[in-house]
Amino acid sequence: MTLHLPRRAIVASVILICLGMFFAPWSYAARKKAVISDIVLTNTRDDLLLYFTVKNCFTPSITKAIEAGITTTFTFIVKLYETRRFLPDRLISNLKFRHEISYDSLKKTYAIRLSERDNGVIKVKDFRTAKKLMAEVVALKLTKLNNLSKGVHYQVTMMAELDKIKLPFYLHSILFFLSLWDFETDWYTLDFRY
Repeated sequence: MTLHLPRRAIVASVILICLGMFFAPWSYAARKKAVISDIVLTNTRDDLLLYFTVKNCFTPSITKAIEAGITTTFTFIVKLYETRRFLPDRLISNLKFRHEISYDSLKKTYAIRLSERDNGVIKVKDFRTAKKLMAEVVALKLTKLNNLSKGVHYQVTMMAELDKIKLPFYLHSILFFLSLWDFETDWYTLDFRY
């Protein structure tokens, strides 16, 4: 017995399958929203330090873009406030810095530039290590301890986002859907008393 389907049904099925394959990477990104975790606030003798990690920031599409040689940049924003009950909060520190990754396919190395570390370039061969460097903020100096007062309430807010991927002009019309790769975490807040 042979089953004959109308031509429209076959065309519609093929279109649905193609659309499903096309949007699969973005459905993955929608399920796994980028989040900030592992937040630690500590101090040295002189400085207030912040540590945190961004999780779920490397979708399969972003990974493919990096391995294709497209430079990718994460931007972090961190603010420190003195919280006051009847007055507006006082901004103590407002930091914006970037982590940038690029892949050299000839040398098979990833170059990571961390702007909070004086734009020093770290070269690694392992993508797992490169992702870790991109997603972690380590020992970020928020302020000198002498800028804080004993017994006062403070608040640290932080967020991360993927900068829009910049392509050569001739690829913009072909790869217009790259804007769907953008991510932005929610703002995360940590309250503390010094």
